[in-house]
Amino acid sequence: MKKMKALVKAKPEKGLWMDEVPVPEPGINDVMVKIKKTAICGTDLHIYMWDEWAQRTINTPMVIGHEYMGTIYKMGSGVKNLNIGDRVTGEGHIACGHCRNCRRGKKHVCQNTIGIGVNRDGAFAEYLIVPAENIIPLDDRIPDEIAALMDPFGNATHTALSFPLLGEDVLITGAGLIGSMAVGISRFAGARYIVVSDLSDARLEMAKKMGATLTINPTKGEKIEDAVKKLGMYGFDIGLEMSGSPHAFEDMIDNMYNGSKISLLGILPNTTTVHWDKIIFKALTLKGIYGREMFETWYKMEQMLITGLDISPVITHRLKVDDFMQGFEAMEEGNSGKVILDW
Repeated sequence: MKKMKALVKAKPEKGLWMDEVPVPEPGINDVMVKIKKTAICGTDLHIYMWDEWAQRTINTPMVIGHEYMGTIYKMGSGVKNLNIGDRVTGEGHIACGHCRNCRRGKKHVCQNTIGIGVNRDGAFAEYLIVPAENIIPLDDRIPDEIAALMDPFGNATHTALSFPLLGEDVLITGAGLIGSMAVGISRFAGARYIVVSDLSDARLEMAKKMGATLTINPTKGEKIEDAVKKLGMYGFDIGLEMSGSPHAFEDMIDNMYNGSKISLLGILPNTTTVHWDKIIFKALTLKGIYGREMFETWYKMEQMLITGLDISPVITHRLKVDDFMQGFEAMEEGNSGKVILDW
């Protein structure tokens, strides 16, 4: 049996292990991707840390990872419209195709979703098996390392473009990788002012590089309401909650304009309380965001990337895959943007 190198969650404890596992074979409607570059996601960090979510969700041993790009190495006999050697990435959520949401064109909220690198073997390996319908062919103008970021870039795109941004004032709470990419998307889509709050100066610096108008660090006594006054606004038109912080969410609600809209990507604790009277009397619209819209978000991502949006400032580490621990340690310490692993 042929073997391949893979990054495996081998045991139910903190850590990841580079190991050799059997090379998988594609089914009739599957594509076998030869991995070239991968990126470490926050989900991968949860699995590495073996936190409560990971303990509930992950069956060991499992090859992890779901942010990747590579080339098509082999295809099942039923695959059409793709070719050996094509540069590709892929949608990490595998939809069932037969539930109500799938049948009405809303696969991103499929009730039976399976996650690559979470519920089945993932992309941190020399080869990955993906259903052909999940494969995204890559435009030659999109560099390899940017292509490996398209999964989280899709989260940022889905969040930011859920509501029209042209001429609007945007508040982003949370300047991590996805929040900072949302800054660039908001700027690209025509937002007027973009204010970003976070507790980390390093993350806020990344947001500035992506085009933030102003940044706010509450640990330094800086306040969102002061930014509203400084910019001469009555409040924000669009809110993008990326932090998962109850305090940040409360600040966002306090500073939204009447009739404004909020996209929620950050996962708030179950103990979060809100002033419902403010949400109701301000007539706010709240939308929960999960993953990417399949596959409209992918189209919008591609068009933004090939017409000038540069998301490369969010990449802080470029490592050989054998040095993967350096990337996970940097992420654990909070000292990184996106970490790219070269296979």
